[in-house]
Amino acid sequence: MSILRTVLCGCGAMAKGWLKAIADTPEIRSTVTVVGLVDVNPAAAKALAEEFGLAEVIIGADLADVLSKTSADVVFDVVIPSARHYVVSTALAHGCHVLSEKPMASSIEEGRSLITQASAAGKVHAIVQNRRFISGIRRIRRLVESDVLGELTAIHCDFFIGAHFGGFREQMDNVLLLDMAIHTFDAARFVADKMPVAVYCHESNPRGSWYAHGAAANAIFEFSDDVTFTYRGSWCAEGANTSWESQWRIIGTKGTLLWDGADNFKAHKVAGAEGFFRPLDVVPVPEPVDEAQTHGHASVIADFLTAIKTGAKPETVSNDNINSLAMVFAAIESARTRQRVTL
Repeated sequence: MSILRTVLCGCGAMAKGWLKAIADTPEIRSTVTVVGLVDVNPAAAKALAEEFGLAEVIIGADLADVLSKTSADVVFDVVIPSARHYVVSTALAHGCHVLSEKPMASSIEEGRSLITQASAAGKVHAIVQNRRFISGIRRIRRLVESDVLGELTAIHCDFFIGAHFGGFREQMDNVLLLDMAIHTFDAARFVADKMPVAVYCHESNPRGSWYAHGAAANAIFEFSDDVTFTYRGSWCAEGANTSWESQWRIIGTKGTLLWDGADNFKAHKVAGAEGFFRPLDVVPVPEPVDEAQTHGHASVIADFLTAIKTGAKPETVSNDNINSLAMVFAAIESARTRQRVTL
């Protein structure tokens, strides 16, 4: 595959993670060359170019103009969610493949519009759900697939972190559900390999919150095949942070897996048919099938580039990832109406 000429749009703090993944991963570095940086604040783009030694890039505030000047093949979309539809639409109209930050759109309608546009353009459109490309998620998915815990019945996730970002997040509506919970929602959907069916959600902004709206949420999702997924989360819970990946309890008909979201796994299965509490055996949690799928951001980008090269669908292709987005907006609607919402 020839080197893909790439424009990165959105040069805030998150863009550094993208450029670092490119610089640190030979497979990616040999496939793409960054030819343009776009930001509403050109000074931010210039600073990013200097930091990463991108002396030859074209810098501008107008994406369409930079795409025309660079003859780009790919756009890496790292803008705030409200600008995403314009950026992706513009990139697709210029014949570019697009890899976007999450969430893929600011509404389901915009998400569907982008899927339609990508299909019409014949271009790859995928979303950075980097949290599913980590060792822990790959390991628990493999354990669930092995059937050693029996048939999956429930997944329960707890996310409690007192995160002081400053900036746009602290002014967002539905900040936890829209900006963070989608990581866990998407990972749970991946681990379960089920479709979301309905949700009931309660959202709040607790006393002491430094966010404008929606820093905490509790959601109960119904998945296909009678699997329940629950999420309890807060971005203004001080004093006992969980992992950024949440704490997980995965229950099957034969046993349970506990994962702290970091390196601690505990899994047991029933080993006998008698006793008030049945005897248990320890279950080893298998290693990932493919280590290359466990490097977070770099693995998402590599998967996207492989899709361009081979014509295969990337794992986080937009017409699948919209199901994770739908979980977010259904939860927001349920919180607003205080009713169960079907997806």
